[in-house]
Amino acid sequence: MYRSHNCGELNASNINTEVTLAGWVQKSRDKGFMNWVDLRDRYGITQLIFDESRTDKTVFELAKTLGREFVIQVKGTVIEREAKNKNIPTGEIEILVSELTILNTALTPPFTIEDETDGGEDIRMKYRYLDIRRNPVKNSLLFRHKVAMEVRKYLSDLDFCEVETPYLIKSTPEGARDFVVPSRMNEGQFYALPQSPQTFKQLLMVGGMDKYFQIVKCFRDEDLRADRQPEFTQIDCEMAFVEQEDILNVFEGLTRHLLKEIKGIEVDKFPRITYDYAMKTYGNDKPDIRFGMKFGELNEFAQHKEFPVFNSAELVVGIAVPGAGNYTRKEIDGLIDWVKRPQVGASGMVYVKCNEDGTYKSSVDKFYDQEDLTNWAKATEANPGDMIFVLSGPANKTRAQLSALRMELATRLGLRNPEEFAPLWVVDFPLLELDEESGRFHAMHHPFTSPKPEDMALLETEPGKVRANAYDMVLNGNEIGGGSIRIHDKATQQLMFKYLGFTEEEAKAQFGFLMDAFQFGAPPHGGLAFGLDRLVAILGGQETIRDFIAFPKNNSGRDVMIDAPAAIDDTQLKELHIKVDAL
Repeated sequence: MYRSHNCGELNASNINTEVTLAGWVQKSRDKGFMNWVDLRDRYGITQLIFDESRTDKTVFELAKTLGREFVIQVKGTVIEREAKNKNIPTGEIEILVSELTILNTALTPPFTIEDETDGGEDIRMKYRYLDIRRNPVKNSLLFRHKVAMEVRKYLSDLDFCEVETPYLIKSTPEGARDFVVPSRMNEGQFYALPQSPQTFKQLLMVGGMDKYFQIVKCFRDEDLRADRQPEFTQIDCEMAFVEQEDILNVFEGLTRHLLKEIKGIEVDKFPRITYDYAMKTYGNDKPDIRFGMKFGELNEFAQHKEFPVFNSAELVVGIAVPGAGNYTRKEIDGLIDWVKRPQVGASGMVYVKCNEDGTYKSSVDKFYDQEDLTNWAKATEANPGDMIFVLSGPANKTRAQLSALRMELATRLGLRNPEEFAPLWVVDFPLLELDEESGRFHAMHHPFTSPKPEDMALLETEPGKVRANAYDMVLNGNEIGGGSIRIHDKATQQLMFKYLGFTEEEAKAQFGFLMDAFQFGAPPHGGLAFGLDRLVAILGGQETIRDFIAFPKNNSGRDVMIDAPAAIDDTQLKELHIKVDAL
């Protein structure tokens, strides 16, 4: 064995013990007659001492050659450390080294392997294997492991069975572009990498597996951002003979379990809000409810007052920002510029200062009196000392703009505490959404989502008003999971495909295997999938998922460490019957 102990476990109780350690040289301090080396492994740091008067001369001289990140093995005796370090578990002891073996030398790393490193993101991505040695990344990966193990434990205790599903499947329309894989043995044909195991988990329910889960890789060829990767991990789950309430109870229980076991936090029953309420009150379907600033609709109080901007708007809506009544004109103008950015797209913004004496001062005093502004304050639940910001325009667009402003202000005001957790369910989503360009309806979730039974009749007359038997779990302004009760009979599934614009032939070609399975006794079933990467990041108090993934891609979908994707040679292309057009 290369080591009898790891570098994080020795303490004063081990004094006078003969030990063998192995790891990387963190740093060394050579005082001439005395040399100290910090030895690091995954578990911690132990200080080594090479003493000219007590260490073999050959070992002492060899120690002087050690560089940063050399891999070494030492044997020695645990002794009491004179200058103790209370900041680390091993800070009371050090190892008086009697034997030293250099297992491997190392080039000087391109950045310091420290918690606070001098390496930028690009260089750390290129040398990710070095970045993993740093505590922030290492601990994030260990944290992810802990969360995944708690998920497996919780679901296994409820009789869920983990079943693997294929990665080489058939391309199906599920909302994003597929990654495709050419088949050498089937000329001109392609597999697709799964965007999710959706149809397979439904087939497992037909197969009688009853309660399924899988921590599984999924693949979507879509534009990237901080919390999105082309390959990501889902906690994928499905249950048979259940209704929506059963699923919500099980996975609310899982989330409560994780918050308690991982964060030591007890959470009461999760609030539930409808999709319509979420959009009207927060401007998006994944609201952060750690803070207020709910929307107040002002059409009733703001229109027909000779202010043409509001009179011509579909929606006039505002939020009250707590304690912002003392904002300077410069700060207000800065926020107006912020909402005018192309990323937000507002044409302007009206503001109202709520003075401590109960009066109001606004940027539209010419058009609105104190009574009008009092009504605005009531609608937005503003208090003295607050500031009301008002946007107007097309309803959906304006809500999205005000939602972006709400989140930006909450960040600036420190209202988004990463150690505070506010989960909720959003339910009653629309089943279909209209694509204005094509004029066709698309499934808001996916084609297998069941309509609410009481809304089935509306499919013929007002398909846009049909509600889905679907639900999302939201945590701190992030959708961490979503699912639905599935369609489980062929006739309803065929009807759904019809309203999504599939011909009978197209539906059979894409999903014939699933509809055939429904004819052999498919049980009622439903499920949910959590985004593991995002869930772990939020529990870890981070906004981005990258440090919780061992080898992530950059914002262009590239792995700069191994330089992928990359061209393949002509021989491989010929075997795959693929010709690449010159760009």
